[in-house]
Amino acid sequence: MSTTPRSFRRITTVATTFLAIGSVIAMTGCATSADPESAENVTITFSSYNYGTAGAAGDGTQALLDRFAELHPEITVVPEAVPVADVLTKTKTAVAADIAPDVVQLGYSKLAEALETLPIQSIEDAAGDEWADHVEGINPALVKTGTSDGTVKALPYTVSIPTVFYNADLFRAAGLDPDAPPTSIEEVSEAAAAITATGAYGAYFGIVDSGKSDYVTQSVINSSGGAIVDAEGEVTLDSPEAIAGLQAVQDLTTEGLQPAVSVDDAVAAFSSGTLGMLIMTTAVLGSINTAAEGNFELRTGAFPSFNDDDARPTHSGASLVILSDDEAKQHASWELVKFLTSKEGYTMITEQIGYLPLRADLATDPEYLAGYFEENQLLLPPLEQLETLAPYLSFPGPKANQATVLLQDNAVSPIVLRDADVKTTLTETADRIRELVG
Repeated sequence: MSTTPRSFRRITTVATTFLAIGSVIAMTGCATSADPESAENVTITFSSYNYGTAGAAGDGTQALLDRFAELHPEITVVPEAVPVADVLTKTKTAVAADIAPDVVQLGYSKLAEALETLPIQSIEDAAGDEWADHVEGINPALVKTGTSDGTVKALPYTVSIPTVFYNADLFRAAGLDPDAPPTSIEEVSEAAAAITATGAYGAYFGIVDSGKSDYVTQSVINSSGGAIVDAEGEVTLDSPEAIAGLQAVQDLTTEGLQPAVSVDDAVAAFSSGTLGMLIMTTAVLGSINTAAEGNFELRTGAFPSFNDDDARPTHSGASLVILSDDEAKQHASWELVKFLTSKEGYTMITEQIGYLPLRADLATDPEYLAGYFEENQLLLPPLEQLETLAPYLSFPGPKANQATVLLQDNAVSPIVLRDADVKTTLTETADRIRELVG
């Protein structure tokens, strides 16, 4: 449990979930009483793929909304639960039907296409005079990622770097030193072989993401010396370096060291204590940590290297964008975005969900996360890599998200789970993506 002095009191808020576009919303009062005749009263919608989910992500999102309602009784936030894979398509449909949400939690794999196809407003303009003070201290690379047409249109919200979760008990049973986690793909393979020999599963890279996110794919390719696109935006995911990286991950499967299962099944296996290493987003930390308590010792390590250079993981997660162009709703939307990306908001996100704090000073600030990190060491490895993360890259053009889905479904999934030839599959998929994005 965190020792952070700040406590966040839960209160009741409006929590109506939109299960389908066009749902009828029954508007109720705010958590804290406010004058219903006041011109300041406004209702906004917040589309979130974390909201309403089981476990730490859903609970943490509700806690954030509860705290916001306490701070802003004049603003009613109506959250909409949207599956992560459907966020972009459902938002496009809502825009076309003139029922678009006011604020959207948008995954970075979908941001490039969204910036070209959705009426995303400038957060910088909505913030006005508050902008410079607010963004000071937020990871500048992530702020830059949300820049389009010379203005910031997306702020980082729930962001993570893939990390190595490992079961220290299984390490000991396999004769491995839990104080020396693997730091390279070769060491991951060796440790997985030792663990597998005991009858447990060895390792699992969460690269076949059900949300069609490619952050682990990019982290593997980057760490192998490649990239999915070059500096000019040309598709390079079939480079020798990219092929070598995905070949190394496939080898784990073909050698029986990585189970050919879905991410959800792998998380379940790790949570039950039958998988030695799980390499994926820290967003699962909350649920995994809960499962490990009293069952096995959970530890973490940094994302491994794939060649002689340092590892170059990129980030996963989501940004926040504002769609509303109504002045009152846009102001209320900025207030929500401002809170969720504030010191208090990022503190709650780290403590209650497991994402990384995107303001570097929070980790050493006794008012916020210093006490948390003194007691909770599990986020330290990815937190250290956050300072040197590789930029998240997007395919060019308005079909960028379609290209990402094509990469994940037509290349990564058959390579990692079904023994497809790595070079042939990547080459064919790269050619199809080149045709798609132009």
